[in-house]
Formats: sequence, structure tokens, C-alpha cells
Amino acid sequence: MRGPQRPDPFADGDPPLELTTFVGRSAELAELTCALGRARLVTVTGIGGIGKSRLAARVAAGWEPGSGRVELAPVRDPQFVEYAVAEALGLTDHTVRSPRETLLQHLAGRPVLLVLDGFEHLVEACAELTAELLRRLPRLRVLAVGRRPLGLAGERLFPLAPLGEDEAVELFTDRAREQGLEVSSGPEVRELCRRLEGIPLALELAAGRLRALSPAQLLQRLDDRFRLLTAGGRDGAVRAVPGGPPARHQTLRTAIGWSHELCTPAERLLWARLSVFAQTFDLEAAEYVCSGAGLPAEDVLDVLSELLAQSVVTREETPAGPRYRMLDTVRAYGADWLEGTGEAGRLRRRHRDWYLGLATWCELDWFSPRQGEVAARVEAELPNLRAALECCLTEPEEAHLGQYLAGSLWFCWVGCGRLAEGRRWLARCVELESGYEQSRLKALWVLGYVAVLQGDAVPALQALQECREQAERAADPVALAYAEHRTGCLALVTDDMARAETLLRSALHRYQEIGELNSNVLMGQVELAMARAFQGDLPDAVRLCEDVRRVCEDHGERWARSYALYVLAYAAWQDGAQGRARELLTDCLRNAHAFHDLLGSVLCLELLALVTATEGEPAEAALLQGAAGRIWPSVGLPLFGSAYYNAPHERCEAMARQALGDARYEECVREGAGLDRAAAVARALQQGGVRPLGALPAPRGPAPRGGPGDGGEGGDPTSGSARDGAPGRPGSRPARG
Repeated sequence: MRGPQRPDPFADGDPPLELTTFVGRSAELAELTCALGRARLVTVTGIGGIGKSRLAARVAAGWEPGSGRVELAPVRDPQFVEYAVAEALGLTDHTVRSPRETLLQHLAGRPVLLVLDGFEHLVEACAELTAELLRRLPRLRVLAVGRRPLGLAGERLFPLAPLGEDEAVELFTDRAREQGLEVSSGPEVRELCRRLEGIPLALELAAGRLRALSPAQLLQRLDDRFRLLTAGGRDGAVRAVPGGPPARHQTLRTAIGWSHELCTPAERLLWARLSVFAQTFDLEAAEYVCSGAGLPAEDVLDVLSELLAQSVVTREETPAGPRYRMLDTVRAYGADWLEGTGEAGRLRRRHRDWYLGLATWCELDWFSPRQGEVAARVEAELPNLRAALECCLTEPEEAHLGQYLAGSLWFCWVGCGRLAEGRRWLARCVELESGYEQSRLKALWVLGYVAVLQGDAVPALQALQECREQAERAADPVALAYAEHRTGCLALVTDDMARAETLLRSALHRYQEIGELNSNVLMGQVELAMARAFQGDLPDAVRLCEDVRRVCEDHGERWARSYALYVLAYAAWQDGAQGRARELLTDCLRNAHAFHDLLGSVLCLELLALVTATEGEPAEAALLQGAAGRIWPSVGLPLFGSAYYNAPHERCEAMARQALGDARYEECVREGAGLDRAAAVARALQQGGVRPLGALPAPRGPAPRGGPGDGGEGGDPTSGSARDGAPGRPGSRPARG
């Protein structure tokens, strides 16, 4: 769901791929690497556009044994700094622990280089987090990148100077060649590089103009611009304006402003309007948000192409397709112009409206063959979705839109491994009085759902009870069905099977009455099946889950299908069909791992351990239990603290201990605990080499998300419920509330 799974736990925080050649800086590379060998905190400082991020990424790419990079420029709320760090490092945690606790646990004892890039607007939060991480993780090193120091004891500063003249000329001519132009390093080019003071961003912007202007023409126009906007020395050199920024800041701003002046009116308008995006954006969003009032939607692509050619905007390939971005310095210049036009408020509202629409579409499309596409799209758009949420929640009259947006993103919080972040947004939302009961009710049941999956039963029950009471007063049958469903889910994982069955059957009946069918509804039927299985009625559990599987296959839904397979595997094991149970669990585990679904993965490992023990391989079973034990702390209370869920674990342990003896069993458990998640999954799928990967059944859908009612974490997280055994009906609709 989030792209190909990679074994490196810091895959998501890897240095970005370089799309252009790296020019010069060999001395700085060596010096910075040396500085990191001597100090645990090194901060690269310098003005925007000087090349700090590129240099740091280059150093991190060659760092042994490993590094992780966090891009902090899109983060606006200091409270989200530690979330951004955990997310960038690929650390997923479903529990109520803070992201900081997760970071401390996962980085403990690891010799890692952490790159914090673009922290200058979050200095206090970054400094406080960095200080604690360095104090408690003695093998951690931090490479900070910003326009100012963090101001911590022991911090070694590495001020980055501009490129020397030869390197500046090399960069300029290299960027010209990338456009298919051959430019000699003649006097005009050298003078141009001197005027731009070797600032890489300024040089790249100038090179972007070579299709229309010769180096001599560029120099003439730039010279005119400098004389106009600087202190105006006789020699044309850039001098600091009294009371203004240092000369190099003026040089960069002058170069950006000069590039801006060379743009057509349409290009300048689009430049300003694109600054409303939080980080990257796609063409569809740009066409909607930035069109109108002087820029028709059909012209946006052509104008954007010109900004690309001029290096104002860059293009990158992502799992969600081609996306575009502006460097922070360039975006800031555009944002100033946008404020000056008086359009900033209108553009922010259009931005908010686009992402409200996107969330609505994604929620609807989650119940379709496009679940993977939806997950990739939402991940790419998270910075913009956060900006839209912030926009809604800071405007009292738009609180209902924030509640609607946070509730509509339930599949992101639950299914894409962002329970903690989702809970923060949802908790903020439900505290607001919006006057729109339906939006707040949806936010309430989603908040309760998230808390259930985090194992936080009391707040979960409070949110769900409030939702149910208000839904009854408002006569809202949709919110009432979801509140009842999630309360049944809570009863299931807390071992109240009779109550779970009563609530889930009632919720499924309500769904059927109102014509609701989606991933949530199907998951409700899976949860009911689990309750029936725990009470000994395996035939009914199988009937319910086979029905879910048929409906899922009719609609191309994979997430709820994976949970159905998990329950079917449990039933197969109970019936003594070990081969069938392994086949179903293999399908589940492959997909859970690919979907970053921690809960689905760990539940599969637990049940695979029991199947393995039953097949006569106690040592391998103990190893799998050890591997599962390492994952559980990031999921929550092991096996929910449930006697029902824990029974297979206890039976497996008893079988393995009896066969191996206590000492050997513990040894195998320790060996399994030494495996990271990727290695544990590979081991389970290969069954210790007994079954080669190629001989296993091909994956047929996402991984099971654990037991009913638990949304797991990465794969297709929407927990749902379907009708009580009724065949699937055509059509789907978003999860309402």
C-alpha cells in the first residue's frame, strides 16, 4: 500500500534519489564527514539555496552503518515534529505511546545517523527532541540542516559557503547540458557566476533561462536588476542594505526576483498560487486550485511546463505518479507575492476544498480494487491534507469541515498505520462545537475506533457512548450503526463474546436496513465470525467469512478479505487442516507485510507458530513466537490481553516446551526476537527453508488485519462489517456517520 516493502527499517527516511548530478563540494564532503566522526551533533547552516540539503543527503547516503532523513519543512505544528521523525524512519506504532517513546525504543543501541532537514521554523521543538534523543541514545548522531543553529551544548556548526568560481561555472554549464545546450565557460559565464556569488539555487535559476537568453544577455539583465535592488555600489557589487539582510541573502532574493520578472504574467501568477501547497502536488490539484481569475485551467499545464524548464518547479516520480515541488525559498517568494495580490485567503479555501474532495473520493474508492492506489495517493498528499485540516480547525466557522475531513480519513488513520496522528486530529475536532451534528458524530465514532485499536478501552467507550447517545437524539441511523458496531468490536477484544455478538448482529442489521455496504460493514461480519469461532461455532464462522470473501472478490476489495482469510485459517487449524491453514495464513502474511500492517503481520505469525508446532517443528514455532513477541510492543497489549486470542499462543508454547525443554525453547524464542520484521516474515513464509518462496501460493489480497475489529496498521485498515451472511449487493458508498 505504501510502495514496495524494503527490509531497511529506515527505508522511508532514506536520502532522496538525486535527479541531477552532484557538482563540486568534495572538500566540504570530507570535512563534514570528519566533523560527524568527532561530534554527535553537527548543524549545517547557511542561507536558503546554498546547497545544505544536497550536501547533507550526500554525506548521509555514504554513512555506515545507516542513516535516516526527516524533511521538516512541511511541518507547521511543533507538536508534530516527533510524528514526522517517526514517520520518516518508517516506525509504525499502534499503541498510545508517544512517538518519542517509539523512537527511543526503536533506535536504542543502534548506530544511526539522523538527518533533520529544514528545522529553522521549529527550532525549540527540534532542539528539545534532539537533546533528549542524544542524551538517551549514546550511539545516535544527528546531522541538522537549517538556516540557524539548534543552540544545544556540544553542537558543532558547519557553515556552508557558496561554491568557488570554478565549481560554480561547472554547475552552470552542467545544468545547461541537461537542457541539451552547450555553454562554454567563457568570460560572460564566469562573470555571471561571480555576480550570483556561487549560490547554487541562483545558478540553477539562471541556467533555466538559457533556452531564451544567451549568457551575455543573462548577465546584462541581471546586472540591471542588481543595480536597481541593492545599495548600488559603483562597481555593481551587491552590498548589504542598512538594517536589511546580509548581502548573500539579498543576492539570492535578487536572483529569484530577477527570475520572477523574466516570467510571463501567467507564469508569475501560477508561481504565486502554487505556493499554497504544503509540499508536493500533482497536476490535477494545480489545475483546480490555481486556475481562474487570469489563468484558465486548460492553460495550467503549459504554464507549469515553463516553470519546470526554468527550474522554478521540479518534477519527481512517486508511487502515486508524477508530482511537482518548489524549493522552500522559491515557495516563500511566491507566497509573498500571493499575499500581495490579496488572493491568499481565496487560494487557501480552494486548496482546502480540493483536499476535502480528495478525501471523499479516497474514502469511497477504498471499497474497490483501487485500495493500493488510494493508500499511495493519501500518503503522497499527507502534508496537504494536514494543511487542510489545520485550515479548518483554526477557523471557527469551518470546524464542521475539519470534523468531516478527519472522519473521512478513517481509512488513513486505521489502514495506513497512523493511529496516533489520527487520534490527535480527531480529539481536536470533537472538542469543537460546529453546529453540524452529522460531521461531529462521524468524528466521534472514528475516534472511538482508533482508541479501540490502540487498546485504550476507557476513552474508546466514552467516545462511542457519546456518539450513540447523540445519534439517538438526532435520529441518525448511520452514526448509530457505526457506534454500535465499534462498541461490539471493543467487547470482542475484551472477551465479552455474548455482548460482542449481540452488538455486532444489531449493527449488521442496521447496516442492512439503511443500505450500507463498504469495507467497514464487511469487517463487522468478520468480527462476528470471530466471536462465533471463539464460542465454538466454527461452521457459522466459516459461512460468514466465505460470504465476506465472495463480496470482496465481487468488488475487488482486499482488506476485509484478508481478515476473512485469517478467521478461515483459524477455523481450518481447529478442524485439523494444517495445510489449508498454512496456505491461508501465507496469503495473509504476504499481504499484511506488503501493506505495512503490523497487527495483521503479528497475528499471522502467532497463528503460523501454532500451525508449525502442530506440524512437528517446535523449534521453528518457538522462533516465530519470539519474532511475534518483538513486534507486539509496537502494536499494543499482546493478543489484546484476551484469553480467547491468547489460547492458541499458550497451546503453541506448551507444545514447544514439551518437545524442546525449557532451556531450548527459551533459546529459540531469543533467536526469533533477534529478527526484525522483514526477516521474521521471510522466515515464516519460507518455513525455515522447508518451503521455498516460489513454491508458496501467490498472494491473493492484503493481509489479515488481525482479529475482528482490529484495524491493524498498514494494510487495508478499515475495519468493517457486512451483513449477517447476506450476499453482497452492487454499489458502495463512503463510511458515513
